[in-house]
Amino acid sequence: MIKEENKRMHAQVENVLRISKLDKNELNISKERLDLHELVEDAITHVELIVEDRKGYVKTHLKAEQTSVLANDTHFTNVIVNVLDNAIKYSDDAPKIDVYTENVGNNIIVKIADQGNGMSKAVAKRVFEKFYREHTGNVHNVKGHGLGLAYVKKIVEDHQGHISVESEKGKGSTFIIKMPLIS
Repeated sequence: MIKEENKRMHAQVENVLRISKLDKNELNISKERLDLHELVEDAITHVELIVEDRKGYVKTHLKAEQTSVLANDTHFTNVIVNVLDNAIKYSDDAPKIDVYTENVGNNIIVKIADQGNGMSKAVAKRVFEKFYREHTGNVHNVKGHGLGLAYVKKIVEDHQGHISVESEKGKGSTFIIKMPLIS
Protein backbone atom coordinates (compact mmCIF):
# COMPACT_ATOMS: atom_id res chain seq x y z
CA MET A 1 0.00 0.00 0.00
CA ILE A 2 2.84 2.37 0.90
CA LYS A 3 4.59 1.54 -2.38
CA GLU A 4 1.42 2.32 -4.36
CA GLU A 5 0.86 5.59 -2.49
CA ASN A 6 4.50 6.51 -3.05
CA LYS A 7 4.08 5.93 -6.80
CA ARG A 8 0.93 8.06 -6.81
CA MET A 9 2.66 10.89 -4.94
CA HIS A 10 5.61 10.72 -7.34
CA ALA A 11 3.20 11.02 -10.28
CA GLN A 12 1.56 14.05 -8.63
CA VAL A 13 4.91 15.75 -8.09
CA GLU A 14 5.69 15.13 -11.76
CA ASN A 15 2.33 16.70 -12.66
CA VAL A 16 3.07 19.77 -10.53
CA LEU A 17 6.44 20.18 -12.24
CA ARG A 18 4.89 19.69 -15.68
CA ILE A 19 2.17 22.24 -14.95
CA SER A 20 4.66 24.81 -13.71
CA LYS A 21 6.77 24.26 -16.84
CA LEU A 22 3.65 24.60 -18.97
CA ASP A 23 2.74 27.81 -17.11
CA LYS A 24 6.14 29.19 -18.09
CA ASN A 25 5.87 27.71 -21.60
CA GLU A 26 9.02 25.70 -20.93
CA LEU A 27 7.59 22.29 -21.68
CA ASN A 28 8.51 21.65 -25.28
CA ILE A 29 6.17 18.84 -26.12
CA SER A 30 7.15 17.14 -29.34
CA LYS A 31 4.14 16.42 -31.52
CA GLU A 32 3.58 14.17 -34.47
CA ARG A 33 0.72 13.10 -36.71
CA LEU A 34 -1.41 10.66 -34.73
CA ASP A 35 -4.76 8.94 -35.10
CA LEU A 36 -6.99 10.23 -32.29
CA HIS A 37 -9.07 7.04 -32.33
CA GLU A 38 -5.91 5.05 -31.59
CA LEU A 39 -5.12 7.37 -28.64
CA VAL A 40 -8.67 6.88 -27.30
CA GLU A 41 -8.44 3.08 -27.63
CA ASP A 42 -5.01 3.10 -25.95
CA ALA A 43 -6.28 5.25 -23.06
CA ILE A 44 -9.22 2.89 -22.53
CA THR A 45 -6.84 -0.08 -22.13
CA HIS A 46 -5.27 1.79 -19.18
CA VAL A 47 -8.55 1.86 -17.25
CA GLU A 48 -10.54 -1.13 -18.50
CA LEU A 49 -9.44 -3.52 -15.72
CA ILE A 50 -10.62 -1.08 -13.02
CA VAL A 51 -13.90 -0.57 -14.87
CA GLU A 52 -14.45 -4.32 -15.28
CA ASP A 53 -13.57 -4.90 -11.63
CA ARG A 54 -16.30 -2.42 -10.66
CA LYS A 55 -18.76 -4.14 -13.05
CA GLY A 56 -18.98 -1.09 -15.33
CA TYR A 57 -18.22 -0.42 -19.00
CA VAL A 58 -16.52 1.96 -21.40
CA LYS A 59 -18.30 1.93 -24.76
CA THR A 60 -16.93 3.70 -27.84
CA HIS A 61 -18.99 5.44 -30.50
CA LEU A 62 -16.19 6.59 -32.81
CA LYS A 63 -18.07 8.25 -35.67
CA ALA A 64 -15.39 10.75 -36.79
CA GLU A 65 -14.11 9.92 -40.27
CA GLN A 66 -11.12 12.25 -40.13
CA THR A 67 -8.98 11.51 -37.09
CA SER A 68 -5.46 12.84 -37.77
CA VAL A 69 -4.22 15.31 -35.17
CA LEU A 70 -0.86 16.83 -34.29
CA ALA A 71 -0.26 15.51 -30.79
CA ASN A 72 2.16 14.09 -28.28
CA ASP A 73 1.39 10.41 -27.79
CA THR A 74 2.16 10.24 -24.05
CA HIS A 75 0.65 13.55 -22.96
CA PHE A 76 -2.51 13.22 -25.01
CA THR A 77 -3.09 9.64 -23.88
CA ASN A 78 -2.69 10.97 -20.31
CA VAL A 79 -5.36 13.59 -21.03
CA ILE A 80 -7.91 10.93 -21.96
CA VAL A 81 -6.83 8.58 -19.14
CA ASN A 82 -7.24 11.44 -16.64
CA VAL A 83 -10.79 12.20 -17.79
CA LEU A 84 -11.71 8.48 -17.81
CA ASP A 85 -10.12 8.09 -14.37
CA ASN A 86 -12.29 10.90 -12.99
CA ALA A 87 -15.39 9.33 -14.54
CA ILE A 88 -14.53 6.15 -12.64
CA LYS A 89 -13.64 7.91 -9.36
CA TYR A 90 -16.81 9.96 -9.31
CA SER A 91 -19.17 7.08 -10.06
CA ASP A 92 -20.42 5.57 -6.81
CA ASP A 93 -22.04 2.70 -8.68
CA ALA A 94 -20.59 0.71 -11.58
CA PRO A 95 -18.93 3.26 -13.90
CA LYS A 96 -20.86 3.62 -17.16
CA ILE A 97 -18.79 5.62 -19.64
CA ASP A 98 -19.45 6.39 -23.29
CA VAL A 99 -16.81 7.89 -25.57
CA TYR A 100 -17.99 9.62 -28.75
CA THR A 101 -16.10 11.24 -31.62
CA GLU A 102 -17.37 13.32 -34.50
CA ASN A 103 -16.02 15.75 -37.04
CA VAL A 104 -17.23 19.33 -36.89
CA GLY A 105 -15.68 21.62 -39.48
CA ASN A 106 -11.90 21.22 -39.36
CA ASN A 107 -12.02 19.71 -35.88
CA ILE A 108 -12.53 16.40 -34.18
CA ILE A 109 -14.69 16.41 -31.08
CA VAL A 110 -14.20 13.80 -28.36
CA LYS A 111 -16.97 13.51 -25.77
CA ILE A 112 -16.43 11.43 -22.66
CA ALA A 113 -19.77 10.99 -20.90
CA ASP A 114 -20.33 9.28 -17.59
CA GLN A 115 -23.40 8.58 -15.47
CA GLY A 116 -21.59 9.38 -12.24
CA ASN A 117 -22.20 11.89 -9.48
CA GLY A 118 -22.03 14.96 -11.71
CA MET A 119 -21.32 18.43 -10.36
CA SER A 120 -23.03 21.73 -9.82
CA LYS A 121 -22.60 24.66 -12.24
CA ALA A 122 -20.34 26.38 -9.68
CA VAL A 123 -18.04 23.37 -9.47
CA ALA A 124 -18.05 22.87 -13.26
CA LYS A 125 -16.81 26.46 -13.66
CA ARG A 126 -13.78 25.81 -11.46
CA VAL A 127 -12.99 22.18 -12.17
CA PHE A 128 -9.98 22.99 -14.43
CA GLU A 129 -8.31 25.23 -11.83
CA LYS A 130 -5.09 24.05 -10.24
CA PHE A 131 -5.65 22.41 -6.81
CA TYR A 132 -9.44 22.91 -6.99
CA ARG A 133 -11.40 20.10 -5.37
CA GLU A 134 -15.10 20.05 -4.73
CA HIS A 135 -15.89 20.32 -1.03
CA THR A 136 -17.80 17.19 -0.14
CA GLY A 137 -18.15 17.89 3.55
CA ASN A 138 -16.19 15.44 5.62
CA VAL A 139 -16.14 12.72 2.99
CA HIS A 140 -12.69 11.82 1.70
CA ASN A 141 -13.67 8.94 -0.51
CA VAL A 142 -11.87 10.27 -3.60
CA LYS A 143 -8.10 10.58 -3.51
CA GLY A 144 -6.33 13.36 -5.38
CA HIS A 145 -4.88 16.82 -5.22
CA GLY A 146 -6.99 18.65 -7.77
CA LEU A 147 -4.21 18.63 -10.36
CA GLY A 148 -5.45 16.16 -12.97
CA LEU A 149 -7.86 18.44 -14.81
CA ALA A 150 -5.54 21.47 -14.59
CA TYR A 151 -2.92 19.33 -16.35
CA VAL A 152 -5.54 18.11 -18.86
CA LYS A 153 -6.56 21.68 -19.75
CA LYS A 154 -2.94 22.83 -20.13
CA ILE A 155 -2.06 19.91 -22.42
CA VAL A 156 -5.21 20.31 -24.55
CA GLU A 157 -4.51 24.05 -24.93
CA ASP A 158 -0.85 23.34 -25.76
CA HIS A 159 -2.25 21.22 -28.61
CA GLN A 160 -4.35 24.20 -29.84
CA GLY A 161 -7.43 22.41 -28.57
CA HIS A 162 -10.23 23.31 -26.19
CA ILE A 163 -11.84 21.41 -23.32
CA SER A 164 -15.12 22.05 -21.52
CA VAL A 165 -17.54 20.18 -19.30
CA GLU A 166 -21.31 19.85 -19.14
CA SER A 167 -22.64 18.42 -15.94
CA GLU A 168 -25.55 18.26 -13.59
CA LYS A 169 -25.44 17.11 -9.97
CA GLY A 170 -26.60 13.50 -9.79
CA LYS A 171 -26.74 13.11 -13.58
CA GLY A 172 -23.13 12.61 -14.62
CA SER A 173 -20.68 14.69 -16.60
CA THR A 174 -19.61 15.03 -20.21
CA PHE A 175 -16.12 16.31 -20.99
CA ILE A 176 -15.80 17.74 -24.49
CA ILE A 177 -12.39 17.98 -26.16
CA LYS A 178 -12.15 19.82 -29.46
CA MET A 179 -8.95 19.31 -31.47
CA PRO A 180 -7.90 20.75 -34.83
CA LEU A 181 -7.50 18.17 -37.58
CA ILE A 182 -4.42 18.05 -39.76
CA SER A 183 -4.63 17.01 -43.38
